[in-house]
This record gives sequence, structure tokens and C-alpha cells, in this order.
Amino acid sequence: MRDLTVIPVPGPGAEDVVVGSDGSVFTGTEDGSIFKVSPDGRRVDRVAHTGGRPLGIEIDPDGRLLVCDAHRGVLRVDPATGGVEAVADRLGSAPMMFCNNAAIASDGTVWFSDSSQRYGIERWKDDFVQDTRTGRLARLGADALSSGGGPEVVIEGLAFANGVALAADESYVAVAETGARTVVRWWLTGPQAGTRDFLADDLPGYPDNIARGSDGLIWVSIASPRDPVVERLQRAPRPLRKAVTRIPEPLQPKPKRTVRAQAYDDAGTLVHDVDLPGTSYHMVTGVREHDGRLWLGSLHESAIAVVDL
Repeated sequence: MRDLTVIPVPGPGAEDVVVGSDGSVFTGTEDGSIFKVSPDGRRVDRVAHTGGRPLGIEIDPDGRLLVCDAHRGVLRVDPATGGVEAVADRLGSAPMMFCNNAAIASDGTVWFSDSSQRYGIERWKDDFVQDTRTGRLARLGADALSSGGGPEVVIEGLAFANGVALAADESYVAVAETGARTVVRWWLTGPQAGTRDFLADDLPGYPDNIARGSDGLIWVSIASPRDPVVERLQRAPRPLRKAVTRIPEPLQPKPKRTVRAQAYDDAGTLVHDVDLPGTSYHMVTGVREHDGRLWLGSLHESAIAVVDL
């Protein structure tokens, strides 16, 4: 058992976390706010407002934040001034429905996920239970950014595409498939370039955001343990799946309360399994290892959390 420190923020749903060069932690909440939390957790300042629903957060080489906003797409946010710049809000000819998480390569390429082509974040359970498999992984090259070009879809047909992370040597990009309990790996270099396999599959629960830590490992948040009822529903006829999502909210399947994150090396070997039962904090959707500390975010909590590894 490890002690979990919970740090409240003045907004619901601190979904993701990223750690800056000075140890400060950034998170975004349901009301559109971006907060900066001091390394000791004693000071929390709102530094920007996206006008949407920020989810995944990364840090650009220039110190700005790259934000995946579920409503507005990919944004760049300057935490020093509060300025918000739109980067991409469409994939192909249609607006993104559910921009979710990203990773930034050394050459400035942005890899990001669009979770669903049918439902936005307010109806994430509908997509999850109906198993629409309309999630996508996309690439936005640095050349496209400078020329005003748009992103391109690299993988489609994903079961609720979610967290995105790059290998330390950038030989592959990984994307979590929440609905399938897998982490898909797309090879970028070497003899397997242009093919896909699994970094991890048959996970013990539903992965959300993922991130490469300062330890070089790919950390995976486990938002909820595997639910046999949900998985039976996912295999049921489509009319039944749709019917379930129309019943009153209190009667629908609910995520189980847990605090869990796992770390995998490049061979897909499980290196760490941090499982903290019995805590009031729950539904970990953001994870970031930094210098031996594990920072966590949650879609439902008005707080982030940290545990020493």
C-alpha cells in the first residue's frame, strides 16, 4: 500500500495531468478551465479557459500547452498569458466529435485520438456500451502546422480511442482502446514500420489516458476494473445495446471505484502495477510519472492526486 495525496482544484473533472519543467502540474476541468498546481500542491491558479472541455494535456517544446479539447479539437494554450489558439478541429471533411489525448514527437508532429465519430463526451457511455468502434488515431505533422494543412487519420476502427504515447526512441506510437481493454502499437520505424500490434492486451480494466514517464515506461491509467456485464452488452445485438443506453442513468452500468495504473516497457512487459483500493478518490483517467512520483487525474473528481512510487 502507498499513501495517496489528494489535491483539490476549483473545478469538476480534472481529467488529465502533465508535469512542467519546474515540477508544476497542469490539469483541465469540465468548465473549460486550465489550472496550474505548484509542485507541493499548496497553490492552484487558473491560467486559461479553453471555452470547451479540456481533456489530454501535453507540453510543447516552447513551454505552451497542447490541449485536446473534447468540444474544440486540438488547441495550443499559453499558460503565461492565457491565450488560446485553435490548431485543428476537423478530421477529413467532418468536425471531430471527441478529441481526447495526444503525444508530441521530437520533430513537432502531434499524434492524437478522436474517440468516437458518433458521440461526444457527454454521451461517452453510449459509445462505450454500443461498441461503435469509430475511434481514430491521427497525425498532424509539423509541416502541416506551418502550412495550414490538416491532420491525417492513421488508424481507424478503434474501440473508443483514448490515451496516446510515444516510445522513448519514437519507434512506435501507442493508443489505448478503452472498449477493447488494449493498448495498440503503431510502428513508425524499423522492419515493422507501418504495421500494428499490441503493446498490451487483455488489461484488467478499461484504459484511459496513457503517457510515457520520465522512467521511459508507458504508463496506463485503469479507469475501472473489467465489468463482465458491460462486455456481454458489447457483444449483444445492436438494438439491445442502444436500448441499454436509453434507460435512466441510475440503472445504467457504472464504473467501479478504483485507483489503478500500470507501466509497461517497450517489450510489453508489465513493470509496475499500482493498485490502491479503499480510497475515496476514484476513476483515474490521467497518469504521469515524473521523477519517482505518479500524478493522477480523474474524469469525475474535483482534484488531482499524487503517490510516491
